[in-house]
Parts: sequence; C-alpha cells; structure tokens
Amino acid sequence: PQQSAGVGAEAGRLLIAGGNEGMSGAVRLAGEAALRLGTGLVRLLSHPSHASWLNLSRPELMTASFPGFDGWQWPQALVLGPGLGRDPWAQALFEAALSFQGPVVIDADGLYWLSRRQAVLPAERPWVLTPHPGEAAMLLGCSVAEVEADRLAAVRAIQRQYGGVAVLKGAGSLIADERRVSLCHYGNPGMASGGMGDLLSGIIGAFMAQGLAPVRAATLAVPLHALAGDKAAGAGGMLGLLASDLLSPLRTLINQKDEHDNQDVDPVAGR
Repeated sequence: PQQSAGVGAEAGRLLIAGGNEGMSGAVRLAGEAALRLGTGLVRLLSHPSHASWLNLSRPELMTASFPGFDGWQWPQALVLGPGLGRDPWAQALFEAALSFQGPVVIDADGLYWLSRRQAVLPAERPWVLTPHPGEAAMLLGCSVAEVEADRLAAVRAIQRQYGGVAVLKGAGSLIADERRVSLCHYGNPGMASGGMGDLLSGIIGAFMAQGLAPVRAATLAVPLHALAGDKAAGAGGMLGLLASDLLSPLRTLINQKDEHDNQDVDPVAGR
C-alpha cells in the first residue's frame, strides 16, 4: 500500500476508544500503529485512571478520558474495542461510541458488546469487524470448533449477519464483504501473542481515517500487518515476538512504493 493512495493533505483524524483499567497497552499499541501508517492525528480515549499519562513516552499521541468525553464529531474514523473490558464502564463507552456515524473498526471486547446488544444496528454501517475464532464463535452463537472447521462459511456468516466487512483472524486470515472473500498468505505462529490484534485494528483505522473505504482498508491492512510480522520474525525469531516489534517494519513497508497492494490477498469465494 502507498501512503499517498486516497490520503488527503491532513492525513486523517483517528479516535481509538477502549483501554479499561489495567489494559491501557491495547489502545496505546493501536495508536502507535496508526501513527506509523501516517495518520495525521490520533487520540486515545480511555479510562480516567491512566488517560493523563498514557502518552508520556509517545507524545505524538493525544489522550482523553471517558466519561465526560464530548468529541465524537472530531474523528474521521473510530477504532472501538482494544482493551475495552466487560464492565459497566465498558458498556457505557461502547454505547456512547455508537453515536459516531463514520467508519468504525470494532475489535476485541467491542465485539462482545456488539454480540450482546439488544437493539439491532443497521447492517449498512461502514464498519470492519475483526474477530479471532473465539470472538467469531461468540458473534455467531456457535463453538470455536465449528468456526475452525469451516472458516470460509464462518466469515461469510458474520458478514451477512452484521454487515460491513468481516476479518476472521488466524492462520490464513479471511476478509469478507458482501461480494467476495479474500485470503491473506502472510503471517506466522509467533504472531499469536497479546497485542497483535490491537495493531491490526489501528492499521485498518488508520487507512479509513485517511479516506479509504472499509473493504479497501481491510484488504490493505491485513497483509501489511502479517508481512510486518514475518519481517519482525525474520529479524529476531518467532519465539518472543512482541506486537511492538512490528512497528518498525510497518513504517518501512508503508514507505515502499510498488510491492504490497491487493495482490497480497487472493479471492477465494464470490457471491
């Protein structure tokens, strides 16, 4: 992907909402990934217990705390869910965030609250859902074994039920919109560690804040994230691979002009 493709002069404004008590790292990782992808302004909306110091070692990030946040008109895209949690504070933040009508990435416990929500949300909302197999099973009301037995059917079912774009993470991540499903060939077992999904949500959100449509953002972000993981593993090995190890190769890859675009995912099924 090229930073210039679909990017306005401002380079976008992204809000990342989550980071409950004890889980500040999730929004921080998503925010750093978005910065490395060239997003102009990134704000982390998180729990008051840590919001004031969350950016001490990364001053390029802005912060805000919930409750009391009234800036839902500020972002051009929203990432909802990293480190969100499942307590009343998390539910209140999730419901408040749904007032934002622009493009949204829903990840992690944002998917939990989406699966439990009583009121049906319009399927045409411009969002990307990024479940791992356990979250996919929760969204579909089935077992993880059933998801893994037919990942193609699972990602199509999530997209049909919830709309938007569905990304089923794991070995051979799948990206589905209403027309087709695509497969990513990159990635390695070392990426099965905490924080990797937060990075991916930040990358997708970065592309959407910079003006790309949800399906375009997802089909660029998934292989870029996986390839950064492969490069990081190649440099130091898969064992002990950390999500933050991907930040440097992400910056390198996004500045390459001609290698990584939609050829990095293959259509595996049409509608």
